[in-house]
Amino acid sequence: MKYPKGTKYVIGIDEVGRGPLAGPVTLCAFLVPVSKLAKVNRKLSGITDSKKLTRKKREMFEKLIKEVASQEDIKYAIASVSAQVIDSKGISFGIRNAISRTLKKLSVDPLTSYVYLDGSLHAPISFAQETIIKGDVHNWLISSASVLAKTHRDMKMRRYSKTYPEYGFDTHMGYGTKMHRENIRKYGPCDIHRKTWIH
Repeated sequence: MKYPKGTKYVIGIDEVGRGPLAGPVTLCAFLVPVSKLAKVNRKLSGITDSKKLTRKKREMFEKLIKEVASQEDIKYAIASVSAQVIDSKGISFGIRNAISRTLKKLSVDPLTSYVYLDGSLHAPISFAQETIIKGDVHNWLISSASVLAKTHRDMKMRRYSKTYPEYGFDTHMGYGTKMHRENIRKYGPCDIHRKTWIH
């Protein structure tokens, strides 16, 4: 893991929920002091992209991350972008805004922090940063952010399924499955559907 000399904190950022027809896109920023990197990495050994983990494994790692966060000087911040914002301002705007919000919640100095981001994500230009293709697989900080974002979003979608039981959000989490599309045709879109995404 490479970062500039003088870096005090490293941060991994990932998003989940870019593709669904319903629900938010959710981002997480996961921060570890450079002095604790090796120790925290050992404690989170085996973590990887949340999409490659079963629900049981994701929830196990989520619990482990939160335990480690309570023991070590690490922090994380999560932000979600609603379907309404995605429809009105676009998903790219929403994601940029959520990245800024998570970093602001962490209250870190850009001059002493280094940010790793997955895929095509970018942090504000005040931060030194690196975008990594398949970063959620290759960088454990991004993997940790991926797991926290995914478990947070899935919990939201399971709550939505109680409000809108006819759509089966607890099964497909808002993605465009055959069942989900059929239910949209049958019942029409609800408040958490991305209206501009439904064809």
